[in-house]
Amino acid sequence: MACRGGCCSSAGRLNADNARFLLLAVLIVLYMLCGAAVFSAIELPTEREAKERWEERLENFTRRHNLSRAELRDFLREYEEASVAGIRVDDIRPRWDFTGAFYFVGTVVSTIGFGMTTPATVGGKIFLIFYGLIGCAGTILFFNLFLERLITVIAYVMKSCHERQLRRKGVLPHNSRRGSGTSEVDSLAGWKPSVYYVMLILCVASLIISCCASAMYTPIEGWSYFDSLYFCFVAFSTIGFGDLVSSQNINYESQGLYRFGNFVFILMGVCCIYSLFNVISIVIKQSINWILKKLDCRCCHRCQRKLFRSRRNVVMPGNVRSRRNISIETDVVNESDTDGRRLSGEMISMKDFLASNKVSLAIMQKQLSETANGYPRQMSSNSKQNGFSGGVGALAIMNNRLAETSVDR
Repeated sequence: MACRGGCCSSAGRLNADNARFLLLAVLIVLYMLCGAAVFSAIELPTEREAKERWEERLENFTRRHNLSRAELRDFLREYEEASVAGIRVDDIRPRWDFTGAFYFVGTVVSTIGFGMTTPATVGGKIFLIFYGLIGCAGTILFFNLFLERLITVIAYVMKSCHERQLRRKGVLPHNSRRGSGTSEVDSLAGWKPSVYYVMLILCVASLIISCCASAMYTPIEGWSYFDSLYFCFVAFSTIGFGDLVSSQNINYESQGLYRFGNFVFILMGVCCIYSLFNVISIVIKQSINWILKKLDCRCCHRCQRKLFRSRRNVVMPGNVRSRRNISIETDVVNESDTDGRRLSGEMISMKDFLASNKVSLAIMQKQLSETANGYPRQMSSNSKQNGFSGGVGALAIMNNRLAETSVDR
């Protein structure tokens, strides 16, 4: 039995997802507060210096040309309105010709949204709402399918390397073929690629793409290499500040080739960073589960001490100790494999990370899928045996693909 008092009961286990959600919300708020403090300390002095320089230049300009401050400010406001419409002092490419409009819709459906081009008419704004609603949803689906195939390839390569290592050690016969014999199946059936290896591969891939793209942007756009790397992260992560935007000048050397390379790099970078963010979210979820388990264990010990003190005249100490051991073991068994995770800091497999996604939202997703397809969704026996059923969104895709690649081919 679990601890009395509600902290370790079955009802408490049902609220574990709510506890994870609340803890994650608190951590995100704290993360935002720390980030705000750091950025404010770094950027605020520069902002004040720029404002002082601008006020000084404005005062000198009005005195030199005998203009009033109000007239000059009205003129600058008109320029700001023209800037919103895409007018700049330097010559730039047209914003709303076909190529410019294609670049714009690319930033819309990818959710980058640089902001250098925005619709100015009411009709354009209304069309953008419906266009973005469908386009963003379709692009997110594309990213999820890309993640599915990427995880499949990574798991296939890692499992092949793992098989070679086992053959070198003599665990597997060198002349064994796929599907022949049971020794290979028994040795590799429960193997899963480590989430840390997947994260490392995605980090390296994202870094290579960013470095190659920066090497292209630096000479063509005239940016420093660091600014090019900064642009790559802002664009690939779909943050899209818009302070640096590629392919905005009228003419480039080898313009067609450059714009094609710009499109390919942004597409590959967004896909890789999106996949990396999903893997990092798994690590964050595992960390939250570890924190909650630590807190839960301490709460269990306190509840057991209170229970022992309240019933010390009824239950023998030996019985209390045995009940406590059963309670902790029962909690571990009833919880998912993730809650029984290793606490020693060793490498944790994808199965340990992803098997805990069997939550109510996954049930809702399954019901919606069955309703849309008109028939109940069948789960493979291998997926159930390996604990990869369930999951939501990108996590569900990773569950399914890793389950398929975890069994012997």
